[in-house]
Amino acid sequence: MKVGALQMAIEAGAVAENRERALDGIDRAAARGVDLLVLPELWNVGFFAFETYEAAAEPLDGETLSTLRDAAAERDMALLAGSVVEDLAQSADDTPAEDGLANASVLFDRDGTRLAVYRKQHLFGYESEESRRLTPGETLGIATLGGFTVGITTCYDLRFPGLYMDLLDAGVDLLLVPSAWPYPRVEHWRLLTRARAVENLSYLVAVNGVGDFGEAALIGRSAIIDPWGTARASTGDEPDLLVSDMAPERVESVREEFPALRDRRS
Repeated sequence: MKVGALQMAIEAGAVAENRERALDGIDRAAARGVDLLVLPELWNVGFFAFETYEAAAEPLDGETLSTLRDAAAERDMALLAGSVVEDLAQSADDTPAEDGLANASVLFDRDGTRLAVYRKQHLFGYESEESRRLTPGETLGIATLGGFTVGITTCYDLRFPGLYMDLLDAGVDLLLVPSAWPYPRVEHWRLLTRARAVENLSYLVAVNGVGDFGEAALIGRSAIIDPWGTARASTGDEPDLLVSDMAPERVESVREEFPALRDRRS
């Protein structure tokens, strides 16, 4: 399976313009034969544009996700549509609360079928706007795609390895991590993405955005990491499209060659 990571330029609150950038990325990924494309966290509004969350919130079948789903399906391409601000009251199915907002990632199959929804579980602390404005998710986001068992997490989740152990126990061998990771924590990003891949002996696709939000700027540096922790594709802090081939057999061979997971004790 050929996987693409779309490192987008994200403009605060510019939903229409950001959507056009995402659609352009879908076109470019299709031209390169991508089977699964992954977008960043809150790419349509910008993570740090907190004041826009409520106005931009949509249900899972809203215009933003529907537009991208259809564009990818027309190109026979699966899509993890990054994450968007979900209006829980308008989402008719599988909602953890009657109202409020969530940071929701949705995975679509090549024909546009919704395969999984993941609502970010770990909301940034330190009295952040994220934890004040959003409702944390309670369930895992898991689906089967291209011979992989795919698990979805989001950005700050990287700091909580227990979540990844839960995904491992569910059979996950491909981790997708849409993110909005800011400066100055570049080394944390590099370390944690590789650590989560290594400790789970799984592929990991970490997709960050780029953009300046006044007090915060995104670092970019998206990467596609193999089960040995080797970056098969990576980039700097400019918009880019990473593409790499991956195979379930590679995970099987690494786990057989280095069977550390068999020694795990709960």
